[in-house]
Amino acid sequence: MSTLSDLPLKILVVDDERPIRRFLNASLGNRYTILEAENGGEAIQIAALNRPDLIILDLGLPDMDGTEVTRRLREWTDVPVIVISVRDSEQDKVAALDAGADDYLTKPFGTSELLARIRVALRRSNKPETESAVYQNNGLSVNFIKREVLVNERPVTLTPTEYNILKILVNHAGKVLTHQQLIREVWGGNYEADAHLLRVNISNLRHKIESDPLRPQHIITEPGVGYRLKEIEKI
Repeated sequence: MSTLSDLPLKILVVDDERPIRRFLNASLGNRYTILEAENGGEAIQIAALNRPDLIILDLGLPDMDGTEVTRRLREWTDVPVIVISVRDSEQDKVAALDAGADDYLTKPFGTSELLARIRVALRRSNKPETESAVYQNNGLSVNFIKREVLVNERPVTLTPTEYNILKILVNHAGKVLTHQQLIREVWGGNYEADAHLLRVNISNLRHKIESDPLRPQHIITEPGVGYRLKEIEKI
């Protein structure tokens, strides 16, 4: 049986409901060292003292909203934050992601899905800050030096805008990016209200890199929120 010293990766679970913390501890405790906090202030303090590798954060905390906790964390740390919440409105999801959360799961959720989201977030956070020369996953290859895109070893020609969108998605692979985040990074702040531009370019991009644009395997839509580049785990 593993001991805490054998589990170097630490996950901070922030939820005011003891049963949820107990459930997550039971589900994750044999894989990760679990730290717990029941309110936002305690979460920020524990994060500062213990430097967890990932934070699972509820939005409905007794002292401050989880979105505010995320904003305060982002002032000094890039630790991956996965929001879990009963709130399922687009506005809540967008607000949390725009505040700096990496992912959003609506309660109730399956343990397998949570574990997969954790693995993706941890893998992304462990990538070197300098951009890798080549990204490869699930048949998609992007060579940043040559500005070359291959799908199943077949060259694909993209417009500059399509390439920039794909590059941003690749650099944040596995992370949900809101419409506003993508528009801001590709076109700048003056275009933030024009979601049509983004939809058209995403559609064109899918027709070029997806085997079936209607059932995309790479660029996944998060309804009402944005998009993420799906990564297939390497065994």
